[in-house]
Amino acid sequence: MAAASRPPLHLQYWDIDHLPGVSAAYRQQLRDCGIHNTRQLLSATATPQKQQALAGQLQLHWHHVAKWSALANLARIPSVGDRYCGLLLHAGITSVEQLAQLPPQQVYRQVLRLNVATFQRKDLCPSLEDVLLWAQQAKLIESAIQARSLNRGTKTFP
Repeated sequence: MAAASRPPLHLQYWDIDHLPGVSAAYRQQLRDCGIHNTRQLLSATATPQKQQALAGQLQLHWHHVAKWSALANLARIPSVGDRYCGLLLHAGITSVEQLAQLPPQQVYRQVLRLNVATFQRKDLCPSLEDVLLWAQQAKLIESAIQARSLNRGTKTFP
């Protein structure tokens, strides 16, 4: 009996306006640099050197650019998107790779702790089922990246 095939996972890329934590002024500066969406941002920030270069071009501290890159990276996960990428980042999850490697129950506890500390409400927290889906999709993305890097001989953002 053949194994059931999964539908392909389509990475999500967002207009730069949908990325949380980026002010209108910085969004305009990014557009002036030719960065209009998260795919372009990931390409422009794929290495620490590129992050430093973009920060210099924008005349701001590199940690802002690194944060935006992390948000764009997490937002690629379809079930995370621009809705939960900021929550994950503030909970200490900085990459798809990290999310794929951590136990989902640990991620859920981190997200729940952050949500309760911030909003004093558990009901606003994504469910454990949501977090399990995030982890599953992160693993699929990481597998695809690793397969691609074996073919190319390098690890890159898709």
